[in-house]
Amino acid sequence: MKNAAWLMCVSVVAVAGSCKENSEPLTLANKGEAKEHHDEEGHGALPKQLSVSLKIAKEADLKSMVAKRGVLAMTIGLPGEITASPDCTAKLSAATSGKLEQVSFNEGSVVKKGDVLAWLRVPDVGRLRGALAATSAKARASRANAERLRALKESGLGAEQALVDAEADARAQEAEAKAIAEQLGAIGINAASGSGYLVPLRAPIAGVVVSRDAVVGQPIGAEHVLATVVDLSEVWFLGRVFEKDLGRLRPGAKSAVQLNAFPGERFEGVVDYVGQQTDPVVRTLTVRVRLKNTDGRLRLGLFGTAGVEVEEANQASPQIIVPRSAVTDVGGKSIVFVKAADGDFVVHEVTLGDAALAQVQVLSGIDENEEVVVNGVFTLKSLLLKSSLAEDPH
Repeated sequence: MKNAAWLMCVSVVAVAGSCKENSEPLTLANKGEAKEHHDEEGHGALPKQLSVSLKIAKEADLKSMVAKRGVLAMTIGLPGEITASPDCTAKLSAATSGKLEQVSFNEGSVVKKGDVLAWLRVPDVGRLRGALAATSAKARASRANAERLRALKESGLGAEQALVDAEADARAQEAEAKAIAEQLGAIGINAASGSGYLVPLRAPIAGVVVSRDAVVGQPIGAEHVLATVVDLSEVWFLGRVFEKDLGRLRPGAKSAVQLNAFPGERFEGVVDYVGQQTDPVVRTLTVRVRLKNTDGRLRLGLFGTAGVEVEEANQASPQIIVPRSAVTDVGGKSIVFVKAADGDFVVHEVTLGDAALAQVQVLSGIDENEEVVVNGVFTLKSLLLKSSLAEDPH
């Protein structure tokens, strides 16, 4: 079994990166076969330990911290849901009436600002182009006439009034041409070039299309919203707080949101705003928590509860406290990885107590001042599970 485990660990290293000189191989052994650890006595830990090469440790960004006793922060739970920030939301609509000629987006499409999402056929474009061409020609003729009269006046052969009238007519024609060009620009047409009756409708911001109301051939007006685009890199959790708990909250307080869709995870944020107006029906106020959505899993409308830290002392007895990131589940058991004095990582089965924000109590399984892995736990768990498969006689 030792040889099988060693061979499996060597293959794991090969997957993570090629073995090179000065790279220590990953090894796995049952507790009885491993080097003795003085900190193992009396823990009843799972009979596994890992020795990880420096290369893998660096790639996994393994980090650890010393477990200390303390009390959890007092929190209050606020039910609510995920919403989009209004500053990160935009509506796609047309500046004029027309008929949709082409639609090139769907719900879920990721778009960049300025991308053409649809083409609109606008009959008025031809009329405006004709008016612009005619007015521009008149403006050029009026300007040329004014310049001619200016030259005559300077030579003493022209009248002052004739020049004034010509200048006024030229400015009027030029102003009208500019106004028509701006009308074309407002509906998305470049007045200086192009032809035809099609107007491009462009994405107002970068983001994800969350709704679509656009069908080819559909007549639309200026008030019609074809799509909603949302930048979901940051979202809001809008929680509800009852009047009796309002005095316990403050902007800037730490928060951890647990969503019904991801019951085993917490999404950390900060209270950005506490509402100023009470809902007259349910007698609650809105509390806004900003959340980063780097992996895109926080979808609009997801329900959950935000645990928000309050400025109250917890009178409970101190317990060993570790970050939630240190705890993982293997075979239905909660475990942590403890870094031993020789650099190995030893599996400890733990019994958990209460949790608040990003921390959790450990009632048994580790001692105070043991060094617990808090970052890169998923990598260690994966290696542990792979080694278990290698040792399975079936």
